[in-house]
Parts: sequence; C-alpha cells; structure tokens
Amino acid sequence: MALTSQMVPLGTPAPDFALPSVDDRTVRLSDFADAPALLVVFLCNHCPYVRHVEAVLGKMLSEYADQGLAAVGISSNDVDSYPDDAPPGMAEQRRRAGFTFPYLYDETQEVAKAYRAVCTPDFFLYDGERRLAYRGQFDGSRPGNGVPVTGDSLRSAIDAVLAGRSVPEPHSPSMGCSMKWKPGNEPAG
Repeated sequence: MALTSQMVPLGTPAPDFALPSVDDRTVRLSDFADAPALLVVFLCNHCPYVRHVEAVLGKMLSEYADQGLAAVGISSNDVDSYPDDAPPGMAEQRRRAGFTFPYLYDETQEVAKAYRAVCTPDFFLYDGERRLAYRGQFDGSRPGNGVPVTGDSLRSAIDAVLAGRSVPEPHSPSMGCSMKWKPGNEPAG
C-alpha cells in the first residue's frame, strides 16, 4: 500500500542510531558530526518506488559527497515477510544502484520509529546542528506517471542547507510503499 511521509516538524533533532551496515561495520549518528548536512533516507530493495529513483539517488548523493553532504540509507522492513529486504538483498541493491553511502539494517525497527518513517523512500535532511531542515519527496516522479526522475525537490533542499539557508516551504511529502512492520511492532498513533 502506498503512503505519504509524515511531515515531522522542522527543527526536530535527528534521533541517535548505531546500526550495522551491509559491509559489516557499525555506523552511528555521531560518525557524521562534522558534516554540514546529513541526509537519512529509509529505503528497501523490493519497493517499486525506491527502485524507480535509486540509480539517480545514488549518482546524486555521490556528487554531493564532494560538497560536504553526508548520507546514510536505512532499511527497516520485516525481512521475515520481505526476504529481499534482508542484508544480502540490500548489498545487491547497493551495487545495482551505485550507492556509495553507508546502507544500514534496522532489525528492531526502533530507528524507523524514532524518525517517524512510514514509507520507502522517506527522506530526512538535517542541517549541521542535526535539526530537521527538509522532509519530503525526491521529486514529482512516481512509477508510471511519466514524470522524469531528476531528484529536483531533494536537490533544491540540499543546496539550501549546504548554503546555510532554510528550505522554502511547502515541502511535498514523499510517497512510497508502506513500511513493512513486524507483526505487533507497528508504531502507536
């Protein structure tokens, strides 16, 4: 089922995390302390909305890494019900999409709950003080709508944050597959 992202209030601090990556290291929020901007994006391997944007996302984030943007992808889906989203599938997706950023596995789903992620992809862009500066769509493209995948919405937000400016509102919510919660693990409210 497709959902739109929650519009978490701007200025919300980035929740802490320490998660394993697909290349067998633990990555923490504090690892990005010196970056002027941090993008946290909730992804998964099987979602057609993620697959629709993944190659452009990988290329774009590689380009922005040279400008100081740190990025991290997190997969939080229930891998018992969606085995393609387990770490081996994530590693294959990382290669396929050209992701150069850390790709982390949130087995307990606690990080997804802390960020209030509800769909894949779900984008959260933080400034240098790790305050939420943008939450919203990659661009207006969706599978089957004929709009080219450009990343323009996220690109504009990243440019503003890296320049020390606020991201003009309104922010259009991201749309994607619903987060695949483990039975009984769905967030309250």
